[in-house]
Amino acid sequence: MTDLAVKKTVSIVARTPDLRADTVECVITVPTFRRPQQLLDTLNSLAAQKTRRRFAIIVMENEAEKREGALTVGPLFANGTYNGLVLIAHQRGNCCAYNAGWETALEEFPGFRYLAVIDDDEIASPDWLEQLCATAEKLQADIVGGPQAPVFSAPQHARWATHPVFAPPYDETKRVGALYSSGNLMISRQVLEAMPHPFLDLKFNFMGGGDSDFLSRAAQDGFTLAWSAEAVSQEIVPARRVEPDWIRARALRNGVISTLVEKRKRADDTLGPAKVFAKSLALLGLSPIRGLRRLLATGSLSTAMYPVYVGLGRVLAEFGYANEQYREPEKN
Repeated sequence: MTDLAVKKTVSIVARTPDLRADTVECVITVPTFRRPQQLLDTLNSLAAQKTRRRFAIIVMENEAEKREGALTVGPLFANGTYNGLVLIAHQRGNCCAYNAGWETALEEFPGFRYLAVIDDDEIASPDWLEQLCATAEKLQADIVGGPQAPVFSAPQHARWATHPVFAPPYDETKRVGALYSSGNLMISRQVLEAMPHPFLDLKFNFMGGGDSDFLSRAAQDGFTLAWSAEAVSQEIVPARRVEPDWIRARALRNGVISTLVEKRKRADDTLGPAKVFAKSLALLGLSPIRGLRRLLATGSLSTAMYPVYVGLGRVLAEFGYANEQYREPEKN
């Protein structure tokens, strides 16, 4: 998609009147879809950030018809409660929303150093932004991720916090070889200026994984990645997401994404496709053993089945299977 095409699918519908774009050091992008109240909670947590860094917020409304999020928070940007702007990403889909926000950040804020990302079902801790930036500077990292601590709707669901679907990939602040999610993320400006457009590949639009693919490509291009254990956001997890069919679908989807990302990574290798398929078969074959070890360690059948479903998803991806969990938002 060309830059011109992106512009045609984006409309800015609210802006802080005295927005001083040239002084903004950090831009925080917040994609939203049919969660107006949760969006308000997210924005309130951003307004409460403890940092001296001047930041602005871009809300990317991806419901182009009802626009509940934009209608709810637009007046609060217009009256200065929040600093930044609200846009409509008219093309529906996860990747379209992110691309719209990141493109707009580059166009509207000429001097920003860092672009942070948080979803509309997350609450940022008070020092979230400062910790992301400080980690980037301390570790000389171009991209920094942080943990999304799950907050479950019912106390009995707290046991799911250690399940691989919800548990963070790292537990300490350090440089890392890979990051997988944009839900709690900071990207340096030079990364966005160097990466090709659109940033997130639209084939992941309703599946998710466009962020994982983007981060994999950025690492391949030589950008350094890090993890900030202190930059915590809380992710609100509805009861729907601890049901067995949702957990199973997410595990299968993770396997599909793993195959697609690895195929892109090996695109210049003549034997790349064969190597990816062989690895997928090996992982599927070993998954019962890995699952048994997890069962013995945790006593959780769902945790034990996770590597089995991931391995199955990896193999199914070879035959065109795509689990588009975001296609039907009411089921997600």
